[in-house]
Amino acid sequence: MSEPSTPSLVGRAAAPAPAPGGGSRLKLGEIRHLGLIAALGLLAVVGLVTVPDTFATASNLVSILSLAATIGVITVGATFVIIGGGIDLSVGAVMALASVWATTLATQSYGPFVMIICAVLVGTGAGLINGLLIAYGRLVPFIATLAMLVAARGMAQRMSDRKTQLVQQGNEAIVDLSTTRLLGIPLLVYVFAVVVVLGWVLLNRTTFGRRTYAVGGNPEAARLAGIDVRRHTMLLYALSGLCCGIAAVLIMARTTTGSSTHGDLYELDAIAAVIIGGTLLTGGRGTIIGSILGLLIFTLITNLFILNGLNTSDQLIAKGLIIVVAVLLQRRALRSPV
Repeated sequence: MSEPSTPSLVGRAAAPAPAPGGGSRLKLGEIRHLGLIAALGLLAVVGLVTVPDTFATASNLVSILSLAATIGVITVGATFVIIGGGIDLSVGAVMALASVWATTLATQSYGPFVMIICAVLVGTGAGLINGLLIAYGRLVPFIATLAMLVAARGMAQRMSDRKTQLVQQGNEAIVDLSTTRLLGIPLLVYVFAVVVVLGWVLLNRTTFGRRTYAVGGNPEAARLAGIDVRRHTMLLYALSGLCCGIAAVLIMARTTTGSSTHGDLYELDAIAAVIIGGTLLTGGRGTIIGSILGLLIFTLITNLFILNGLNTSDQLIAKGLIIVVAVLLQRRALRSPV
């Protein structure tokens, strides 16, 4: 198929993607975002009423942002995968594996720059394996990424001998991401902000983003439009793995450790944030901004439970209920005209 005809076909396949002239679609997205912002405001009011002495303090707000930064980077990658019609259950385990690999004594002996490169490469490599198994091995995403979850967590435990590995002296540059502050905000939050901006640009202002909507919305139409669906699917999972590698660097900075227990249930938080943010589990529709707002809602809920001394089990129950409600609302969105 000739190149000039591709954009029009891709445009039809990628109907859920925001585009110039899509006024009704843009308004729908804005309404969703306003609803999420209202929910954040409501949670903030709850915090101010229930724990006024601790909620609105600078230290607590920085704590919320720092926690959101680590999961948020993963959420950006998860947004791409889910918009593309997939799912990635391995993100927490891949992050743990990357953190353990980067904090082995052999890796640390080469300095902080090599540690960062190692974490990013391990994360990207694991994501690439997921993509190859799904796109070319024809495995169902749920099965492939579940297998990676188990394998990556097991490999992390094997490498670390189930022990926590400390960031050694001489590699303080990584820890500085958490301790050094600019305008009162840790550097790792700025790293998160950069990832969000780059993710937004990639999704909304590039051919890669348009193809992601097309593949998630209608893979067959995308294929007929000349898109290499399998290659693009593989790249989506590699991108998710890359985000896991970056998140591994951030969690090493926050905790000064690499551990096989890092990222436990992060896949729950990331996927839930994406769903709450309005991204359809069926693919083809979603936004980075919505996912980040969903992440902030989830992080704020966690923070409120901690400040109020509520049971962790109750927190998990509440998160589960939120996910169910979000999916039920999505069913309404699927029936509504777009």
